[in-house]
Amino acid sequence: MMMHNWFTCKIRYEKTMENGMQKKVTEPYLVDALSFTEAESRIIEEMTPFISGEFEVAGVAKANYNELFSSEEESACIWYKCKLWFITLDEKSGAEKRTASNVLVQASDLRDAIKKLDEGMKDTMADYVIASVSETAIMDVYPYEAEPDVKPEFENADKR
Repeated sequence: MMMHNWFTCKIRYEKTMENGMQKKVTEPYLVDALSFTEAESRIIEEMTPFISGEFEVAGVAKANYNELFSSEEESACIWYKCKLWFITLDEKSGAEKRTASNVLVQASDLRDAIKKLDEGMKDTMADYVIASVSETAIMDVYPYEAEPDVKPEFENADKR
């Protein structure tokens, strides 16, 4: 399983509205990166082909998501933040312990988000409760993807 470091990157640019007018907007995107510097570099690389004219990275902040469930469905164009409580029992005291976890789900609406969240969590052994589901302003998500021709540095270390 791959660990992700999510960063919210805010992009400010002149957007052409449906009525043809130009409007300065700031939109958030989610980027998987190792550092703030890499997140900024990756969002510039990802956005350059899509924005004509100048744009600036208006901010980079660490995002707290433990899991992400994306969707290939064309209607699933909204990202929802789902707060979950994982419930465990303390063996000694028998007390219920709740641990919070944030999951980002791509869906078409609120009902679809809950459905996709439950589908994504179906193999989870721990009991959980959905504490909240809220629509985010996130425009798109850019997970890290290794180049197909790049080999791990220590791939043959154990084949001596």
